[in-house]
This record gives sequence, C-alpha cells and structure tokens, in this order.
Amino acid sequence: MSAARTLPWPLVALFTAGYLAPYLLPTTVGRLDTGLPLSATQAGAVGSALLLSSATAGFLLASRVERFGARALARVGLALAVLGYGGAALTDAVPAVVAGLVVGGFGSGTATTVAATGIAAHRDPHRISTLGLLTVSALAGALYLTLPHLGPGHGQPPAAIALSALAVWPLTGRLPVRTATRTAVQEGSRLPHRRSGLVLAAAMLCWSLAQNSLWGVSGRIGLTQAHLGEVTVGAVFAVSLGAGLLGVIGAGALGPRLGRALPVGAGTALIAGCIVLSASATDLTSFAAGEISWNTLYPIVLSYLIGLAASLDPRGRWAVLVGSASSLGTAAGPLAGSVLSAQAGFPVMGSVLAVGLLVVALPMTAVALHTGGRALLPGTVRRRGGTPAAVVAASAGAPSGAVPQIGAPEQPVVEIEVDGTAAPVRPAYGTAGPQHATAGAPGPGGR
Repeated sequence: MSAARTLPWPLVALFTAGYLAPYLLPTTVGRLDTGLPLSATQAGAVGSALLLSSATAGFLLASRVERFGARALARVGLALAVLGYGGAALTDAVPAVVAGLVVGGFGSGTATTVAATGIAAHRDPHRISTLGLLTVSALAGALYLTLPHLGPGHGQPPAAIALSALAVWPLTGRLPVRTATRTAVQEGSRLPHRRSGLVLAAAMLCWSLAQNSLWGVSGRIGLTQAHLGEVTVGAVFAVSLGAGLLGVIGAGALGPRLGRALPVGAGTALIAGCIVLSASATDLTSFAAGEISWNTLYPIVLSYLIGLAASLDPRGRWAVLVGSASSLGTAAGPLAGSVLSAQAGFPVMGSVLAVGLLVVALPMTAVALHTGGRALLPGTVRRRGGTPAAVVAASAGAPSGAVPQIGAPEQPVVEIEVDGTAAPVRPAYGTAGPQHATAGAPGPGGR
C-alpha cells in the first residue's frame, strides 16, 4: 500500500480548517477596524474573543472525543464554523459580527480538537502534524494573495474560513463513529506525565501569547510604521507563509533526527530575534526580512511542540489540553499586542516579547529533554516503560507494533515453568540484576 493511501487525509483537512482562523488573524483583525466602527484595540479584543472561544472548545472537549465520536464532533465543529463565520461575513452590525466570530471560533476549536486527538493516536504524529501545517500554510498564503483583490470590507476573511470548513465537510465521512463504551472511556483516565504536561501547557500559553501579540499587529506595523500598502503587506505575508512551507518541509525531512530539545530551544531563541527585527521595521526590506524569517521558523518549532505534546499521551488528551492552553495565549495575543504597541510603540513591544520568549524556552526545552528519552540499547528498557522504546519506534526501519507506545500500560512478564514449579508473575519489565532462566519470551524489541 502506498504512503499516500495510509495518510489520514481527513485529519489533515480537519487540522487545516481548524487552524485557518489563527493564520488569517492579521487580515481579519486589520479589516475589522477599517470596515467597521471599531478602534484598533477593540478590533484586537474581537480577535481575542474569537480565539478564546476556540480555546474553550478544546478544554471542554479534550476528554470527550471518544465518547461522542470523531465524526459527529467534527461535523458539529464544521457546521458552527460555516454558520458563525458565514454570518459574520454577511452582516455589518457589530454585535452580529462579534457573535458570529465567537461561534465560528468555537467551531474551529472543535475541529482542531478532533484533529489533534486523531493525530496523537497515529503512530507518527510529527509527520501528520507537519503535513497539516504544510496545507494550512499553503492555503493561508494563497488567501493573502487573493483577498486584497476582492475589495475592502471585513467580510472576505471570515467568508474564506467558512468556505474552507464547508469544503472539508465531505471528508468527515471517513472519520470513525463513536465506538468506545463508557467503561473503555473511563479506563486509563489518569493523565500520564502530569508534571511535564502542566509545565508544557503553561509554557505554550506564554509562547503563543508572544507569537500572536506580534502576528495580531503585523498588518498595522507594515501599514503604519513601514508605510506599505495593503497589497504589499499581503504579498509579504504570502511570501512569509511560503517560506513557512519550506520550513515545515525541512522539519518533516529532519523528523526526530535532532530530537525535540534542540529545535524547541534554539528555534525559540531565533524566533525572539526575528520578532525584534519585525517589530522595529521601518521599510519594506526590514519588514519583509523580519516576517519571512519569523514565519520560516515558527511552524518548524510548532511542529515539534505538537509532536512533544502528542507523545505525552497516546489518547491525545495532552495534545488537546496543551493546544488549548496555546489557544488561550493566541487569544490574548491580539489584545496584548494592541495594548503594548499603543502604550510603548512597536519596537518596545518587540523587545518585551523577545525577552518573554527566551524565558519560556527554558521550561519547554527541559520538558523535551525529560520526555525525549535515549536510544534503546539491549537491557536498557526503563521500568516505567514507554519513552526509550518509543524513540526506537519513531526511528526509520524500526518494526511497528513491537515496542510499547508512550504512556502505554506496562506488560506483565510471565516466566515459564522450567523445574516443575511455575515462577511468580512480575508486574513490570526488569531493568537490572540477574534474570531467572526463561524459555525466551520476546522482549519489547521483538528479539
């Protein structure tokens, strides 16, 4: 069977539909304060409300996808996105526009939750999340080139998001229906790696806050500080997202070769420098350099963070919870960026955000180091299982299904009778000390 047939394209499409609203945030917020009687700060607050609604959907549904079924939840999310964003695009009444964007945001968050849960359960979550980032970057880049030519007004960005959600609807028929019983859903309900998950969620909230504080005002930086036209700013964004495509392709090609700690830590430090450059831009050259370099690095680091969250729980709960915490930061980003830039100016805002990123890079790197594991060598399976074995499972050429997944329950080792007396059953893999003579049941490495 070809690789194309084994890829979960419905999950990739759902991921794209859910992530499109944050990707189009600069033009969505920028058009609110030009097409409607809203100030820049009010428009930023509306963008924050949209993303806060999306984060709320993730927190509410993180542990309920199996109970309701991926197909049903995906269709509900897409329907809310079509109705909410479509309604916001068709009216000029500010309360109706705000309500429509909030409803659409909840739909986007629902779609993203279903996609994240399915991706985390896949045997190669980094590959699938990278492909999802690739498609959403390509779609957003095409829209940034197209929307300025469709005329002014606030309605074009939400209309594009609504149409994208509608286009994904037919693919939901290939998603699984509800198959888990109540007992199956309740089993293993305890979240693994709680401390690492909580640290990663808190760090991701701050990481996304810094990223989207700049992203939410990038359009205004280009228009007011760099003195560029809307068509030029849209072209810069399109080129930036195109560079992001190259970054995502590079991340997919590298895969786990560099581990996760180096891309997360060093990548975040480089992003901090890009933010300073973009926020202080005063002409096309500096603005384009900052935005293009930043958007090249951002999806690379994000893909590794998504993979890191997915590795903490094979049922996808940490992937959804960390993603929702990230959405909270994303939601606060436009408002925080608007307030900071209004009070201190864009260059000072960029410096503050860069320092914040350098601070949160430390705990994220620590989580990546703690949960990344080391290559599995004979006799080095840890008692708590999962992590080192999963490193081998993610390596090229490793036999699938022969090693436990991260977070998987430990398997009992049954020793076979050799002297007429059955040996007791051990609760877990042994890691040290001499072993009793056995008949050689296959170990986790398939030997």
